[in-house]
Amino acid sequence: MTLRVAMIGYGFMGAAHSVGWRQAPHVFSLPEDVEMTVVVGRNDQAVAAAAAQWGWKASATDWREVIERSDIDIVDVVTPGDSHAEIAIAALEAGKHVLCEKPLANSVEEAEAMLAAAERAAERGARAMVGFTYRRVPAVTFLRDLIASGKVGQVQQVRAAYQQDWLVDPQLPLGWRLQKEHAGSGALGDIGAHIVDMTQFVTGLQVEAVSGIIETIVKQRPVLGERVGFTGVAGGKLGDVTVDDLALFTGRLSNGALVSFEATRFATGRKNALSIEVSGDKGALRFDLEDLNTLQFYDRTAPERLQGFTKILVTEGAHPYVSAWWPAGHMLGYEHGFSHQVVDLVTAIAERTDLHSTFAEGLSVQRVLSAVEESSAHDSAWVRVAAAVSVVA
Repeated sequence: MTLRVAMIGYGFMGAAHSVGWRQAPHVFSLPEDVEMTVVVGRNDQAVAAAAAQWGWKASATDWREVIERSDIDIVDVVTPGDSHAEIAIAALEAGKHVLCEKPLANSVEEAEAMLAAAERAAERGARAMVGFTYRRVPAVTFLRDLIASGKVGQVQQVRAAYQQDWLVDPQLPLGWRLQKEHAGSGALGDIGAHIVDMTQFVTGLQVEAVSGIIETIVKQRPVLGERVGFTGVAGGKLGDVTVDDLALFTGRLSNGALVSFEATRFATGRKNALSIEVSGDKGALRFDLEDLNTLQFYDRTAPERLQGFTKILVTEGAHPYVSAWWPAGHMLGYEHGFSHQVVDLVTAIAERTDLHSTFAEGLSVQRVLSAVEESSAHDSAWVRVAAAVSVVA
């Protein structure tokens, strides 16, 4: 059997997903064949060029027609957040498997509707996955496994940060990621979603309450299309930035432990710095995306003279996903997580097994993000995530 894929949207994430769809069948022994059937975009010339460059058989401009086609089995949604719910729900109702980029939606209500559609579709055998790709970095999956095996003992504290600097220049134009009607939120949803999901994934614990603040540092930017060169702007037309640039919040996990979160696009000098450190009563583990083939492990149970953080090189065949790739010490990169995402999805479809980063997990992250916005609107008061609108006295 061949699973035929339609990708809705293109651009940065479209390129990354295309690498995954193209590489995975040639590197891993997948239980089903995969065909990159069609990529969909609004601009017929641009999407045709993307199809040719990335290896898709064809291109199209009407996603509604594509998801109704009988020759499509999987719909991969890489559009801005304002269309996730409409496309994913329609695809699920058409009986397609769905992979949807994160964050799942632009609101809790949309995410709830998407989960309901996924649950109905699951009764007919369809699978739905959220693209939390960093879960599938081998070092992150291995970190999760080590915590589950008890290596750090009782989780007592977590520190998670995602720091970028691509918005520091105030002349960077106003794109869709800076407009709430398209993106839902700014740094909070775009990169904060990753660290919330990673915290819950590696610890096995849920964020149950939050206290935080969000801030828009540059409140107006040149309107997209008015730019000349990289920083010059014709006419000086400005538009309002309607999302956050920075989110700082504290969370309480389901075991009572505290976690600190930072999501920022204004960390000057930080290009894509995602890090997480989990501290327990028996040890600690740290991951840094800028050194993504390694983990730092502290074993508090070791003899005193041997204690200290040690580096684990996560490139052995015994580590998650690694055996299909290169000999030990030959490094993997950012793009490999997208191949692993394809492996997990195709395997779950073919073998009718459970998958992870489900729409339910995507909804749980959406509820945390909503609670952070609610907290910020109420002077950083603690907000229970389950209610997402209930301010804790």
